[in-house]
Amino acid sequence: MKTGTVTMGGKAFVDTNVLLRALLTDMDSHSASDALLKRMLHEEAELWINGQVIREFIVQATHPKTLKTPLTMAQVIDEINKIKPIFQMADETQAVRDKLLDLLAEHPTQGKHVHDVNIVATMLTNGIEVLLTINTDDFKNFANQIELISPQPEA
Repeated sequence: MKTGTVTMGGKAFVDTNVLLRALLTDMDSHSASDALLKRMLHEEAELWINGQVIREFIVQATHPKTLKTPLTMAQVIDEINKIKPIFQMADETQAVRDKLLDLLAEHPTQGKHVHDVNIVATMLTNGIEVLLTINTDDFKNFANQIELISPQPEA
């Protein structure tokens, strides 16, 4: 997977799996995810998330299958408040919903993978060309529209 960079001032969307691992030191791939976000900030990339990423972060950080000791809601809220100045927030507008439906018509998708298509719809609507994600296979149908960068070393 690409370990590319974002052009100076370029935009990169941060998937929940990278955000979660960058913020929570007990998770696998913490160092790689943290280093990727720090590198992007050093390169003056605009880092973007949306409400879906925030909700997924809350779900994962408080789930006992994700962490041996899940965060309390107060801890999660504190983490989110700490990162707010770092990220741009992409609103889930009517334009995003329309793009989601267009993408689903082009790439019929089922179940939880609709969330991935929503990320792509959010990105395309907001002019974001780069996605930072661990789950690159989930976005392979969109590789011609977005660049995928993973914190994982190539196997």
